[in-house]
Amino acid sequence: MNPGEKRVCPGCGAPLQSEDKNLPGYLPIHAWEKEEAVCLRCFRIKHYNEAVQVDLREEDFLQVLHSIGSTEALVVHLVDLIDVNGTLLSGLHRFIGQNPFLLVGNKLDLLPQRVNLDRIRRWLLMMAMEWGLKPVDVMLISALKGSYLQELLEKLEAYRKGKNVYFIGATNVGKSTFMNRLLKEYGEKGTIEITTSRFPGTTLDLIEIPVDEHSSFYDTPGVMTPHQIIRYLSPEDLKKVIPQKRINPKVYQLEPEQTLFLGGMARIDFISGTPQSFIVYISNEIPVHRTKRSHAGELQEKHRGELLSPPGKENLDRLPPWVKHSFNLKEGEKQDIAISGLGWVSFSGKKGRVDVFAPKGVSVQIRKGMI
Repeated sequence: MNPGEKRVCPGCGAPLQSEDKNLPGYLPIHAWEKEEAVCLRCFRIKHYNEAVQVDLREEDFLQVLHSIGSTEALVVHLVDLIDVNGTLLSGLHRFIGQNPFLLVGNKLDLLPQRVNLDRIRRWLLMMAMEWGLKPVDVMLISALKGSYLQELLEKLEAYRKGKNVYFIGATNVGKSTFMNRLLKEYGEKGTIEITTSRFPGTTLDLIEIPVDEHSSFYDTPGVMTPHQIIRYLSPEDLKKVIPQKRINPKVYQLEPEQTLFLGGMARIDFISGTPQSFIVYISNEIPVHRTKRSHAGELQEKHRGELLSPPGKENLDRLPPWVKHSFNLKEGEKQDIAISGLGWVSFSGKKGRVDVFAPKGVSVQIRKGMI
C-alpha cells in the first residue's frame, strides 16, 4: 500500500489522504501499510473517545445543512466570541428549515476579566438578529474551562424535547473541545457507545453520541469560512494569532494622522477626527506598533515579516495584497472594527474617519461595540 493509491476510510468512508490533517480522511504516511487503516479522526474516536476537528469546504457543508433541514431536530450553532463576524453563519435559516436553533458563544475564557456577561449575551443576540437569524436562546460558555456547560446541557434538554441535536460551527470555534466535553459527560455512564453516522449524499461521517433510546447528539465537521485571515497563515503563525490565553486589551491614545500596525497582518490609519482611544483586542502574542501615518508606508516596506510580524518573513507570500476599507466613526456610539480571524479595535464614541488595510478577501466590518 502507498499514499498514491485511492482508498477510503472503512470507518467513515472519507477518501484517505496524507496532505492535510485538518481535512477529511487524513492518514499519516507511516500508517498506509496497514490493510485496515482508519483515518485519524476515526482512530481518535475509537481508541481515545475523543473527537478531532476536521473541516468541510463550504459547498459540502451546505449539503450537510440541507440534510438537517429535512429532519426534526434542535440545532446548536457555536460561534467564536473573539471572531463573531467571521464565525456567525448568516444563511443558517435557509438550510435548517423550521428547526429551532440555540446560539452559543464559546471561548468566554479569552475575553478580558470583569466583562458584563449579560451585556455580551444581549449583544450577541442583537448581532444574530441583524444578520437575519432568530435563535430560541443565547448562551455563553468556555468549552476549554467547562464554564456554564451544565447550564447549557439543561437548556438542550428543555429545547430539544426528545429530538436529535446537531452541533454546527466554523473552523476554530472550539467545537471539537466542546464535543469532547460531551463525550466525557455521556461516556461516564458506561452504557453509551460512541458511533459514527453518515449523511445521505456525503462520504464524511458524523460523531454520534446516543443520549437515550430514541435520540442522539451529532457533531458535524467544521466549515471553512473563506473570509478569515487564519486561512492564509502557516501553522507557526496560527499559534500566535489564535489567542491561547485571556486577551489583555492594549489602549492607544491616537491623534489624527497616526497609524497602528497589528503585527504584519493589518494597518489602521486615523485619518481625521477627535483625538481618542483605540483599544485593541487581539492575541497577546501579536505586537502592536504606533507610528506617524507619513512614515507608515516606509515602515511597512522595510519591516514586514520582522518588526511587523506575524507572519514571519518566510510566510509573507501566503497573504494576498492588502486592500483599504474606510469607515466613519459615529459621535456618541461605541463601535468596533472587526477583522475576521484576528480580533477587533474598539472606539469610545467620538467622531472620526479610519482607514483599515487588510489582506484581500478578509472581512473587515464595523459594528456596535461588544464590550
